[in-house]
This record gives sequence, C-alpha cells and structure tokens, in this order.
Amino acid sequence: MSDSVSGCTEPRPAVTEAEVEALVRGICFKTGPPRALGVEVEWLVQELQKPQLPVAPERLEAAYAALSTIPLRSVLTVEPGGQLELSSPPAASLMECIGTVSADLDAVRAILREHDLGLLGIGHDPWHAPRRFLREPRYDAMETCLDRTGPAGRAMMCTSASVQVCLDAGFEEPGPLGHVRRWWLAHHLGAVLLAAFANSPLAGHRPTGWLSTRQLRWIQIGAGRAGAPALDVDPRGAWARHVLDAPVMCVRRDGGPWSVPEGLTFREWTRSGSPRPPTRDDLGYHMTTLFPPVRPRGHLELRMIDAQPGDDGWIVPLAVTAALFDDPEAAETAYRAVKPLAERAMSLPAPHNPLWLDAARYGLADRELHEVAVVCFAAALRALPRLGAGTEVTDAVAAYQDRYVNRGRCPADDLLDRLRGTDFPRSRPRSTGGIPTPHGKDFRT
Repeated sequence: MSDSVSGCTEPRPAVTEAEVEALVRGICFKTGPPRALGVEVEWLVQELQKPQLPVAPERLEAAYAALSTIPLRSVLTVEPGGQLELSSPPAASLMECIGTVSADLDAVRAILREHDLGLLGIGHDPWHAPRRFLREPRYDAMETCLDRTGPAGRAMMCTSASVQVCLDAGFEEPGPLGHVRRWWLAHHLGAVLLAAFANSPLAGHRPTGWLSTRQLRWIQIGAGRAGAPALDVDPRGAWARHVLDAPVMCVRRDGGPWSVPEGLTFREWTRSGSPRPPTRDDLGYHMTTLFPPVRPRGHLELRMIDAQPGDDGWIVPLAVTAALFDDPEAAETAYRAVKPLAERAMSLPAPHNPLWLDAARYGLADRELHEVAVVCFAAALRALPRLGAGTEVTDAVAAYQDRYVNRGRCPADDLLDRLRGTDFPRSRPRSTGGIPTPHGKDFRT
C-alpha cells in the first residue's frame, strides 16, 4: 500500500473524460521485452519477547526513527497500522532483486533487534484488532470511506501484510510474453498463487474458516475499490473504463480534512466538476486508491500473495512468479495449466468470483487448484536455472514444493495444525518470532 501522496499540488487544468481515458491507456501498460523485476514485502512488527502483545506506538516511533537513518537501496515505508514495507528498485534479474532486498532486510532487522522488535511474516494479524498508527489525511479519508462497507477496510489497512511481485507488462505483440496474455494469466494464475501461499487463517486468536483471511478482507471491501475489471482482449480499454467508473475515495485539499464523497465515480466527477473539477494529479491519486489483485502501473503489480513465514519465505513466491511469467516455456505451460480454471471464474472479475473465493477459503485442498499448482511449480523449477537462479533459490522452491504443494497444503495449514496440537509436518521454517495459541503454546512461524 505504499501509495501515499503528501498533499495537494498547485491547481492545474481540469481533465475531461476523454483525456482521462487517453491518459490511463498511455501510462498503465508500458510494453516491451520483460527485463525488470521487483518485489514489495510487507511485515507485521512484533515484540520479540512477547509477540502476542501489541507494540506501543512510542516504541514503533523510536524504532522507525532509527530506521530512517540507515542507507537502503529499497524504499522503506510505514503502513497505516505500523507495518513495514520494503519496495525494491527495478532489478535486471531475479538474483539481483533477491540480493538487494535480502541485504536491506538484514539491516532493518538489526535495527529492530536493538529495540527488541522483530518482523512477522503472516498475511493477517492473528491476535490484534486494527489500530491506526499513522494519522495522515490520506488514511483518515481512507478509513472514513472504507468504514461504509464494514470493518474489513480497517483490517486491510492495519492488520494485513503481503508479498507483491512486480513484473513488466510484456510485449505489445501476442504470444506467451505478450501483455494481453500476461494480463489474462495474472488473473487466473493469481488464484493458484493465492491458494499455494495462503498464510492467514486466524484473526482474534481464532480460525476464520478461510486460509487467506487477508484475501477475504479485500473481497469484503467490495468490487469498486478492490476488484478487477472484466477481462477483455483490450486490457488498456478495460482498465481505463474501470478507473473512470470506480468510486472516488476522497477529494484532497490543502486545509482541513479531505472530503469523502459517497457514490461519486471519477467519470461523474469529470462531468459534473463538483466539488471542484478534477485534474491530472487527481487522476493519478485516484488510481492509487484502487486495490485490485492485479494493478497496472506501467508494470503489473500482483497483490494476491500473503506475507510468508520465516526470514526468507518471501523469496519462493517471488521466484515462482518470475519464472512462470518471464520464462517463455514456463509461461506457456502455466497458461495451458490454468486455462480450464477460467470456467470456474464464470466470467466474473477477480477476486469476486468462485475461483478466487475457493482459493482464499480452501487453498490447495481444492483438488483442481492443487493439480494446477503441481504443474506450475514443476515448470517454475525447470525455468529458474534459465533465469540465472542460484542453487539456494531453486532448493528453496523445491523444498516448498515438497513440503506444501505436492501435499496439497500451504503455510496456513501449518498454523491451524499447531493451533489444534497436531503439528504436522514436523519440520519448521526459520523464525524471527512465534504465534501462541489461546492456550499459551508458542507456535513458531
């Protein structure tokens, strides 16, 4: 959610409806050979000694002040509930991306340890109710807007964390690496990635009935704010229409709180010019308030993967996703594997369709998603050496495939097993903290 804009800019000419469509078409899909890769890793911040206790705001402030003094190649931002996010610079290779983010995470963890704090890789806070840490006009307006659809918005803002993989949009021309194919693939393979990496089955110390509670919160926010457009052979046109017809979250102003209109789409705003005519800056800001599972920002931002357990758990979804999109052979295999899943989507946009709902609720216990995941992980493993992946990366993906994918499991299943006291399988990833059950047992993540 690292989309914060500090405030308003000087008044500029208003944009018309036609200008909005042209601008969106021009800026949201930058086509060309897939050459760059990026990742955004979000983490919950916890007390190292007693992770079930909330971190006092003053302790977070002191730790974040210290973090602001260290040099990092990635951009470090703080989320509304105090979560930390590292956003890598565009990398020319998978190993470059991993090396940059790993070094930055080492530096961040070292500072946090000095404050007796650590990072927790899980998609949704298993203990705490949403609590705002940041008080900024953007998040005040966001909270007001999202509260209209229920409590899911506050949970998304304050208690969720993810691994977001950023890929080039792809070639203008058709084919496995063409932008039309990659857009379609992202909305179907995305459900498989969601299921394979689901890691948020708990809220308020209890199972929610969903293996990805984080994705459930996005679904509950509603299609206008957190849904994708209908899939179309013209992704640019589909996204431009979606942007125009999406509700405006807020109208910024320099003094006082931002206004939060109800039921006003950007298209209607351009036509009415009220409460003031929208500008190009307003359009850019509006697009940062839309949270579909795949967001075009020149590149494609895949937003459906839960934060992962262990210090290095984020590397596996990054590597698998990069392989299945950027290696032509793996991309073709993934496309053929997920094609039958399109029927389950029933032509409804993600994530508000049966395919995505089943992926979030059941993970790889869903037979068809399991079968597709097995094929896709095998294809990714074959492709990773062609992308220059090191042995430690391919070994991590192979271990994940054996531990979870081949068995029809995901990290959320481990958390539920530990909660129930069954503890299967017994091997556990490396940890920076633990998740206690309501009965006081400590279950390492």
